[in-house]
Amino acid sequence: MPQFSFKARKRSGELVQGVLEGPDRSAVLSQMERQGLLPISLEASKGKKGSTPAKARQAGSSPTSPSGSAAPPLFREWFSKKRKPKLQELATYTQQLANLLHSGMPLTVALNSMSHLESKGIPQEISIQLRGDVMEGKALSDAMARLPHIFTDLYINMIRAGEQSGALEEVLHRLAAHFERFAEVRQKFVSALIYPIIVGTVGVGIIALFMTVILPKFTQIFTDMKVPLPASTEALITVSRLSATYWWLAPLVGAVGAILYQRFSSNPSGRRTLDRWKLTMPIIGKVFKLNLFSQFARTLATLLKNGVPVLTALKITENVMPNTILAEAIAKTREDVTDGKTISQPLARSQVFPQLMIDLIKIGEETGDVPGSLQSVAETYEDQLTIALRVMTNLVEPAMIILMAIGVGGLLFSILSAMFQITSSIGNR
Repeated sequence: MPQFSFKARKRSGELVQGVLEGPDRSAVLSQMERQGLLPISLEASKGKKGSTPAKARQAGSSPTSPSGSAAPPLFREWFSKKRKPKLQELATYTQQLANLLHSGMPLTVALNSMSHLESKGIPQEISIQLRGDVMEGKALSDAMARLPHIFTDLYINMIRAGEQSGALEEVLHRLAAHFERFAEVRQKFVSALIYPIIVGTVGVGIIALFMTVILPKFTQIFTDMKVPLPASTEALITVSRLSATYWWLAPLVGAVGAILYQRFSSNPSGRRTLDRWKLTMPIIGKVFKLNLFSQFARTLATLLKNGVPVLTALKITENVMPNTILAEAIAKTREDVTDGKTISQPLARSQVFPQLMIDLIKIGEETGDVPGSLQSVAETYEDQLTIALRVMTNLVEPAMIILMAIGVGGLLFSILSAMFQITSSIGNR
Protein backbone atom coordinates (compact mmCIF):
# COMPACT_ATOMS: atom_id res chain seq x y z
CA MET A 1 0.00 0.00 0.00
CA PRO A 2 1.37 3.50 -0.79
CA GLN A 3 3.11 5.36 2.01
CA PHE A 4 3.02 9.12 2.61
CA SER A 5 5.44 11.24 4.60
CA PHE A 6 3.78 13.97 6.55
CA LYS A 7 4.35 16.93 8.79
CA ALA A 8 1.50 18.03 11.03
CA ARG A 9 0.61 19.72 14.28
CA LYS A 10 -1.28 18.30 17.21
CA ARG A 11 -4.11 20.24 18.80
CA SER A 12 -1.65 21.45 21.40
CA GLY A 13 0.47 23.01 18.66
CA GLU A 14 3.25 20.39 18.84
CA LEU A 15 4.92 19.73 15.49
CA VAL A 16 5.18 16.05 14.51
CA GLN A 17 6.26 14.12 11.40
CA GLY A 18 6.11 10.53 10.24
CA VAL A 19 4.81 8.10 7.62
CA LEU A 20 1.29 6.79 7.07
CA GLU A 21 -0.17 4.18 4.72
CA GLY A 22 -3.26 4.65 2.65
CA PRO A 23 -4.75 3.88 -0.77
CA ASP A 24 -4.51 7.54 -1.79
CA ARG A 25 -3.81 11.05 -0.54
CA SER A 26 -7.43 11.74 0.41
CA ALA A 27 -7.63 8.63 2.58
CA VAL A 28 -4.44 9.58 4.43
CA LEU A 29 -5.78 13.11 5.03
CA SER A 30 -8.95 11.61 6.50
CA GLN A 31 -6.87 9.30 8.69
CA MET A 32 -4.86 12.26 10.01
CA GLU A 33 -8.08 14.14 10.61
CA ARG A 34 -9.48 11.31 12.74
CA GLN A 35 -6.28 11.31 14.79
CA GLY A 36 -6.56 15.01 15.51
CA LEU A 37 -3.64 16.14 13.34
CA LEU A 38 -3.51 19.34 11.36
CA PRO A 39 -1.62 18.59 8.08
CA ILE A 40 1.21 20.92 7.08
CA SER A 41 2.69 18.82 4.27
CA LEU A 42 1.94 15.40 2.79
CA GLU A 43 4.10 13.72 0.15
CA ALA A 44 4.26 10.27 -1.39
CA SER A 45 7.09 8.26 0.25
CA LYS A 46 9.12 5.21 -0.76
CA GLY A 47 10.24 4.63 2.81
CA LYS A 48 9.36 1.74 5.04
CA LYS A 49 6.19 1.37 6.88
CA GLY A 50 6.37 2.45 10.37
CA SER A 51 6.15 5.83 11.84
CA THR A 52 2.75 6.70 13.10
CA PRO A 53 1.56 9.90 14.64
CA ALA A 54 1.83 8.37 18.09
CA LYS A 55 5.53 7.64 17.55
CA ALA A 56 6.29 10.76 15.52
CA ARG A 57 9.20 12.75 16.81
CA GLN A 58 8.67 16.14 18.33
CA ALA A 59 10.01 19.09 16.35
CA GLY A 60 8.99 21.95 18.58
CA SER A 61 5.73 23.71 19.18
CA SER A 62 4.19 26.95 18.14
CA PRO A 63 0.74 27.54 19.66
CA THR A 64 0.41 30.84 17.90
CA SER A 65 1.41 29.55 14.47
CA PRO A 66 -1.13 30.01 11.65
CA SER A 67 -1.27 26.20 11.49
CA GLY A 68 -2.31 25.85 15.12
CA SER A 69 -5.65 24.50 16.14
CA ALA A 70 -6.98 27.74 17.52
CA ALA A 71 -6.12 31.40 17.59
CA PRO A 72 -4.72 32.77 20.86
CA PRO A 73 -7.01 34.99 22.96
CA LEU A 74 -5.06 38.11 22.03
CA PHE A 75 -5.71 37.44 18.34
CA ARG A 76 -9.41 36.98 19.00
CA GLU A 77 -9.63 40.17 21.02
CA TRP A 78 -7.67 42.20 18.47
CA PHE A 79 -9.48 40.98 15.37
CA SER A 80 -12.89 41.34 17.02
CA LYS A 81 -12.34 45.08 16.69
CA LYS A 82 -11.42 44.97 12.99
CA ARG A 83 -13.65 46.37 10.29
CA LYS A 84 -16.37 44.35 8.63
CA PRO A 85 -15.31 42.83 5.31
CA LYS A 86 -16.69 44.24 2.09
CA LEU A 87 -19.31 42.26 0.19
CA GLN A 88 -16.87 41.21 -2.52
CA GLU A 89 -14.30 40.14 0.07
CA LEU A 90 -16.88 37.99 1.85
CA ALA A 91 -18.01 36.53 -1.48
CA THR A 92 -14.43 35.59 -2.38
CA TYR A 93 -13.81 33.96 0.99
CA THR A 94 -17.06 31.99 0.76
CA GLN A 95 -16.32 30.85 -2.79
CA GLN A 96 -12.83 29.67 -1.81
CA LEU A 97 -14.23 27.60 1.06
CA ALA A 98 -16.93 26.13 -1.21
CA ASN A 99 -14.31 25.15 -3.81
CA LEU A 100 -12.16 23.40 -1.21
CA LEU A 101 -15.15 21.38 0.05
CA HIS A 102 -16.06 20.56 -3.54
CA SER A 103 -12.58 19.07 -4.03
CA GLY A 104 -13.34 16.50 -1.34
CA MET A 105 -11.55 18.05 1.63
CA PRO A 106 -13.06 17.55 5.10
CA LEU A 107 -14.25 20.79 6.66
CA THR A 108 -11.38 21.15 9.12
CA VAL A 109 -8.79 20.49 6.41
CA ALA A 110 -10.49 23.03 4.17
CA LEU A 111 -10.43 25.61 6.97
CA ASN A 112 -6.76 24.86 7.50
CA SER A 113 -6.12 25.51 3.81
CA MET A 114 -8.11 28.73 4.09
CA SER A 115 -5.68 29.91 6.75
CA HIS A 116 -2.92 29.74 4.12
CA LEU A 117 -4.90 31.30 1.28
CA GLU A 118 -4.89 35.03 0.75
CA SER A 119 -8.37 36.39 1.46
CA LYS A 120 -8.40 40.16 1.33
CA GLY A 121 -10.41 41.70 4.15
CA ILE A 122 -10.66 38.50 6.22
CA PRO A 123 -7.57 37.73 8.37
CA GLN A 124 -6.09 34.23 8.35
CA GLU A 125 -6.71 34.04 12.10
CA ILE A 126 -10.45 33.91 11.39
CA SER A 127 -10.06 30.58 9.60
CA ILE A 128 -7.76 29.34 12.36
CA GLN A 129 -10.35 30.19 15.00
CA LEU A 130 -13.16 28.57 12.99
CA ARG A 131 -11.12 25.41 12.56
CA GLY A 132 -10.26 25.29 16.25
CA ASP A 133 -13.93 25.59 17.22
CA VAL A 134 -14.98 22.91 14.73
CA MET A 135 -12.23 20.59 16.00
CA GLU A 136 -13.67 21.07 19.50
CA GLY A 137 -17.01 19.76 18.27
CA LYS A 138 -18.85 22.98 17.49
CA ALA A 139 -20.91 23.36 14.34
CA LEU A 140 -19.50 25.75 11.75
CA SER A 141 -22.53 28.01 12.13
CA ASP A 142 -21.99 28.22 15.90
CA ALA A 143 -18.31 28.98 15.37
CA MET A 144 -19.23 31.76 12.93
CA ALA A 145 -21.76 33.15 15.40
CA ARG A 146 -18.80 33.97 17.67
CA LEU A 147 -17.51 36.35 14.96
CA PRO A 148 -20.45 38.72 14.33
CA HIS A 149 -18.13 41.40 12.93
CA ILE A 150 -17.37 39.03 10.03
CA PHE A 151 -20.45 36.86 9.56
CA THR A 152 -23.97 38.32 9.57
CA ASP A 153 -27.16 36.67 10.82
CA LEU A 154 -28.05 35.93 7.21
CA TYR A 155 -24.75 34.14 6.68
CA ILE A 156 -24.94 32.16 9.91
CA ASN A 157 -28.53 31.02 9.43
CA MET A 158 -27.88 29.90 5.87
CA ILE A 159 -24.83 27.91 7.01
CA ARG A 160 -26.94 26.35 9.78
CA ALA A 161 -29.61 25.40 7.25
CA GLY A 162 -26.93 23.89 5.01
CA GLU A 163 -25.56 21.84 7.90
CA GLN A 164 -29.00 20.53 8.79
CA SER A 165 -29.81 19.60 5.18
CA GLY A 166 -26.35 18.16 4.44
CA ALA A 167 -25.84 20.63 1.60
CA LEU A 168 -23.20 22.92 3.09
CA GLU A 169 -21.17 23.13 -0.11
CA GLU A 170 -24.21 24.12 -2.18
CA VAL A 171 -25.22 26.73 0.40
CA LEU A 172 -21.74 28.24 0.31
CA HIS A 173 -21.91 28.56 -3.47
CA ARG A 174 -25.29 30.28 -3.16
CA LEU A 175 -23.99 32.60 -0.47
CA ALA A 176 -21.04 33.58 -2.65
CA ALA A 177 -23.37 34.31 -5.57
CA HIS A 178 -25.64 36.31 -3.25
CA PHE A 179 -22.85 38.57 -2.00
CA GLU A 180 -21.36 38.96 -5.46
CA ARG A 181 -24.71 40.15 -6.78
CA PHE A 182 -25.06 42.67 -3.97
CA ALA A 183 -21.50 43.85 -4.53
CA GLU A 184 -22.30 44.32 -8.22
CA VAL A 185 -25.36 46.45 -7.42
CA ARG A 186 -23.34 48.57 -4.96
CA GLN A 187 -20.63 49.05 -7.59
CA LYS A 188 -23.26 50.38 -9.98
CA PHE A 189 -24.21 52.98 -7.37
CA VAL A 190 -20.60 54.00 -6.92
CA SER A 191 -19.99 54.21 -10.65
CA ALA A 192 -23.07 56.40 -11.11
CA LEU A 193 -21.76 58.88 -8.51
CA ILE A 194 -18.14 59.08 -9.65
CA TYR A 195 -18.68 61.54 -12.51
CA PRO A 196 -20.84 64.04 -10.54
CA ILE A 197 -18.36 63.95 -7.65
CA ILE A 198 -15.42 64.62 -9.97
CA VAL A 199 -17.20 67.47 -11.77
CA GLY A 200 -18.36 69.00 -8.48
CA THR A 201 -14.88 68.76 -6.95
CA VAL A 202 -13.27 70.37 -10.00
CA GLY A 203 -15.88 73.14 -10.01
CA VAL A 204 -15.41 73.94 -6.33
CA GLY A 205 -11.63 73.84 -6.79
CA ILE A 206 -11.73 76.29 -9.71
CA ILE A 207 -13.97 78.71 -7.83
CA ALA A 208 -11.78 78.50 -4.71
CA LEU A 209 -8.64 79.11 -6.77
CA PHE A 210 -10.24 82.08 -8.50
CA MET A 211 -11.47 83.63 -5.25
CA THR A 212 -8.21 83.18 -3.31
CA VAL A 213 -5.50 83.68 -5.97
CA ILE A 214 -6.77 85.40 -9.09
CA LEU A 215 -9.42 87.79 -7.75
CA PRO A 216 -7.12 89.51 -5.16
CA LYS A 217 -4.74 90.50 -7.98
CA PHE A 218 -7.58 92.07 -9.96
CA THR A 219 -8.85 93.73 -6.79
CA GLN A 220 -5.53 95.54 -6.38
CA ILE A 221 -5.72 96.74 -9.98
CA PHE A 222 -9.27 97.99 -9.50
CA THR A 223 -8.26 99.82 -6.31
CA ASP A 224 -5.34 101.58 -8.00
CA MET A 225 -7.52 102.71 -10.90
CA LYS A 226 -10.06 104.33 -8.53
CA VAL A 227 -12.89 103.67 -10.91
CA PRO A 228 -16.47 102.84 -9.82
CA LEU A 229 -17.08 99.11 -10.24
CA PRO A 230 -20.27 97.23 -11.22
CA ALA A 231 -22.40 95.95 -8.35
CA SER A 232 -21.65 92.32 -9.28
CA THR A 233 -17.90 92.96 -9.04
CA GLU A 234 -18.25 94.81 -5.71
CA ALA A 235 -20.27 91.90 -4.33
CA LEU A 236 -17.70 89.39 -5.53
CA ILE A 237 -14.83 91.35 -3.95
CA THR A 238 -16.76 91.59 -0.67
CA VAL A 239 -17.33 87.82 -0.64
CA SER A 240 -13.64 87.23 -1.38
CA ARG A 241 -12.53 89.46 1.52
CA LEU A 242 -15.00 87.88 3.93
CA SER A 243 -13.84 84.40 2.86
CA ALA A 244 -10.20 85.36 3.48
CA THR A 245 -11.01 86.83 6.89
CA TYR A 246 -13.52 84.30 8.18
CA TRP A 247 -12.29 81.14 6.41
CA TRP A 248 -12.44 79.25 9.70
CA LEU A 249 -16.23 79.51 9.67
CA ALA A 250 -16.49 76.96 6.83
CA PRO A 251 -14.99 73.98 8.72
CA LEU A 252 -16.80 75.08 11.88
CA VAL A 253 -20.17 75.17 10.15
CA GLY A 254 -19.39 71.84 8.49
CA ALA A 255 -18.50 70.22 11.82
CA VAL A 256 -21.62 71.60 13.53
CA GLY A 257 -23.76 70.43 10.63
CA ALA A 258 -22.25 66.94 10.76
CA ILE A 259 -22.87 66.71 14.51
CA LEU A 260 -26.46 67.87 14.17
CA TYR A 261 -27.07 65.44 11.32
CA GLN A 262 -25.56 62.58 13.33
CA ARG A 263 -27.74 63.35 16.33
CA PHE A 264 -30.84 63.69 14.18
CA SER A 265 -30.20 60.47 12.25
CA SER A 266 -29.41 58.52 15.45
CA ASN A 267 -32.79 59.47 16.89
CA PRO A 268 -35.48 56.93 15.87
CA SER A 269 -37.96 59.58 14.72
CA GLY A 270 -35.23 61.49 12.90
CA ARG A 271 -33.96 58.34 11.20
CA ARG A 272 -37.50 57.51 10.13
CA THR A 273 -37.97 61.01 8.69
CA LEU A 274 -34.74 60.75 6.72
CA ASP A 275 -35.59 57.28 5.40
CA ARG A 276 -39.03 58.42 4.27
CA TRP A 277 -37.50 61.47 2.62
CA LYS A 278 -35.06 59.27 0.70
CA LEU A 279 -37.95 57.30 -0.75
CA THR A 280 -39.80 60.43 -1.91
CA MET A 281 -36.88 62.36 -3.40
CA PRO A 282 -37.25 63.19 -7.11
CA ILE A 283 -35.24 60.95 -9.47
CA ILE A 284 -32.88 59.48 -6.87
CA GLY A 285 -35.81 58.36 -4.70
CA LYS A 286 -36.77 55.86 -7.41
CA VAL A 287 -33.22 54.51 -7.39
CA PHE A 288 -33.36 54.04 -3.60
CA LYS A 289 -36.69 52.22 -3.79
CA LEU A 290 -35.64 49.87 -6.59
CA ASN A 291 -32.47 48.98 -4.71
CA LEU A 292 -34.38 48.31 -1.48
CA PHE A 293 -37.05 46.21 -3.21
CA SER A 294 -34.45 44.06 -4.98
CA GLN A 295 -32.46 43.69 -1.74
CA PHE A 296 -35.58 42.58 0.16
CA ALA A 297 -36.62 40.07 -2.49
CA ARG A 298 -33.15 38.58 -3.06
CA THR A 299 -32.35 38.26 0.66
CA LEU A 300 -35.68 36.60 1.51
CA ALA A 301 -35.47 34.34 -1.56
CA THR A 302 -31.96 33.20 -0.66
CA LEU A 303 -32.95 32.38 2.92
CA LEU A 304 -36.16 30.52 2.03
CA LYS A 305 -34.48 28.62 -0.80
CA ASN A 306 -31.91 27.25 1.63
CA GLY A 307 -34.45 26.00 4.14
CA VAL A 308 -34.50 28.82 6.68
CA PRO A 309 -37.98 28.98 8.34
CA VAL A 310 -40.14 31.82 7.03
CA LEU A 311 -40.38 33.67 10.35
CA THR A 312 -36.63 33.51 10.88
CA ALA A 313 -36.07 34.58 7.28
CA LEU A 314 -38.37 37.58 7.69
CA LYS A 315 -36.62 38.57 10.92
CA ILE A 316 -33.18 38.41 9.30
CA THR A 317 -34.40 40.35 6.28
CA GLU A 318 -35.88 42.98 8.58
CA ASN A 319 -32.54 43.36 10.36
CA VAL A 320 -30.49 43.76 7.18
CA MET A 321 -32.78 46.34 5.59
CA PRO A 322 -31.10 49.79 5.73
CA ASN A 323 -34.42 51.66 5.60
CA THR A 324 -36.65 51.83 8.70
CA ILE A 325 -39.85 52.32 6.68
CA LEU A 326 -39.38 48.98 4.91
CA ALA A 327 -38.08 47.33 8.08
CA GLU A 328 -41.27 48.30 9.93
CA ALA A 329 -43.40 46.92 7.11
CA ILE A 330 -41.48 43.63 7.22
CA ALA A 331 -41.88 43.47 11.01
CA LYS A 332 -45.63 43.90 10.67
CA THR A 333 -45.68 41.23 7.97
CA ARG A 334 -43.85 38.84 10.30
CA GLU A 335 -46.44 39.41 13.02
CA ASP A 336 -49.26 38.66 10.61
CA VAL A 337 -47.51 35.56 9.24
CA THR A 338 -47.27 34.33 12.84
CA ASP A 339 -51.07 34.50 12.89
CA GLY A 340 -51.19 32.12 9.92
CA LYS A 341 -51.58 34.59 7.09
CA THR A 342 -49.65 34.55 3.83
CA ILE A 343 -46.78 36.90 3.08
CA SER A 344 -48.47 38.73 0.21
CA GLN A 345 -51.50 39.91 2.21
CA PRO A 346 -49.67 41.84 4.97
CA LEU A 347 -47.14 43.16 2.43
CA ALA A 348 -50.02 44.59 0.41
CA ARG A 349 -51.57 46.24 3.47
CA SER A 350 -48.31 47.99 4.31
CA GLN A 351 -48.73 50.13 1.16
CA VAL A 352 -44.93 50.30 0.92
CA PHE A 353 -44.19 47.51 -1.54
CA PRO A 354 -45.25 47.78 -5.21
CA GLN A 355 -48.18 45.86 -6.60
CA LEU A 356 -45.98 43.93 -9.04
CA MET A 357 -44.06 42.42 -6.14
CA ILE A 358 -47.27 41.55 -4.28
CA ASP A 359 -48.75 39.84 -7.35
CA LEU A 360 -45.63 37.77 -8.06
CA ILE A 361 -45.35 36.64 -4.43
CA LYS A 362 -49.04 35.70 -4.45
CA ILE A 363 -48.47 33.58 -7.55
CA GLY A 364 -45.55 31.91 -5.79
CA GLU A 365 -47.74 31.11 -2.80
CA GLU A 366 -50.36 29.56 -5.06
CA THR A 367 -47.80 27.46 -6.94
CA GLY A 368 -45.75 26.58 -3.85
CA ASP A 369 -42.61 28.34 -5.12
CA VAL A 370 -42.27 31.55 -3.12
CA PRO A 371 -38.43 31.56 -3.36
CA GLY A 372 -38.64 31.33 -7.14
CA SER A 373 -41.13 34.18 -7.32
CA LEU A 374 -38.97 36.34 -5.05
CA GLN A 375 -35.97 35.56 -7.24
CA SER A 376 -37.92 36.80 -10.26
CA VAL A 377 -38.88 39.94 -8.33
CA ALA A 378 -35.24 40.59 -7.44
CA GLU A 379 -34.07 40.18 -11.04
CA THR A 380 -36.87 42.43 -12.29
CA TYR A 381 -36.03 45.29 -9.94
CA GLU A 382 -32.30 44.88 -10.45
CA ASP A 383 -32.83 45.32 -14.20
CA GLN A 384 -34.98 48.38 -13.53
CA LEU A 385 -32.33 49.69 -11.14
CA THR A 386 -29.70 49.49 -13.86
CA ILE A 387 -31.91 51.54 -16.17
CA ALA A 388 -32.77 54.05 -13.42
CA LEU A 389 -29.09 54.56 -12.58
CA ARG A 390 -28.32 55.18 -16.24
CA VAL A 391 -31.15 57.72 -16.48
CA MET A 392 -30.02 59.43 -13.27
CA THR A 393 -26.46 59.64 -14.55
CA ASN A 394 -27.62 61.05 -17.87
CA LEU A 395 -29.57 63.74 -16.03
CA VAL A 396 -26.97 64.57 -13.40
CA GLU A 397 -24.03 64.92 -15.78
CA PRO A 398 -25.44 67.81 -17.85
CA ALA A 399 -26.91 69.40 -14.72
CA MET A 400 -23.48 69.43 -13.06
CA ILE A 401 -21.88 70.88 -16.19
CA ILE A 402 -24.53 73.61 -16.38
CA LEU A 403 -24.09 74.51 -12.70
CA MET A 404 -20.33 74.62 -13.12
CA ALA A 405 -20.66 76.79 -16.23
CA ILE A 406 -23.00 79.19 -14.40
CA GLY A 407 -20.62 79.48 -11.45
CA VAL A 408 -17.47 80.02 -13.47
CA GLY A 409 -19.30 82.17 -16.00
CA GLY A 410 -20.63 84.41 -13.23
CA LEU A 411 -17.11 84.95 -11.93
CA LEU A 412 -15.75 85.78 -15.36
CA PHE A 413 -18.69 88.13 -16.06
CA SER A 414 -17.98 90.07 -12.85
CA ILE A 415 -14.32 90.54 -13.77
CA LEU A 416 -14.90 91.34 -17.42
CA SER A 417 -17.65 93.85 -16.65
CA ALA A 418 -15.23 95.64 -14.32
CA MET A 419 -12.54 95.62 -17.00
CA PHE A 420 -14.96 97.13 -19.51
CA GLN A 421 -15.92 99.75 -16.94
CA ILE A 422 -12.25 100.69 -16.47
CA THR A 423 -11.60 100.75 -20.23
CA SER A 424 -14.65 102.93 -20.80
CA SER A 425 -13.54 105.30 -18.03
CA ILE A 426 -10.05 105.62 -19.49
CA GLY A 427 -11.46 106.31 -22.94
CA ASN A 428 -13.67 109.11 -21.61
CA ARG A 429 -10.64 110.81 -20.12
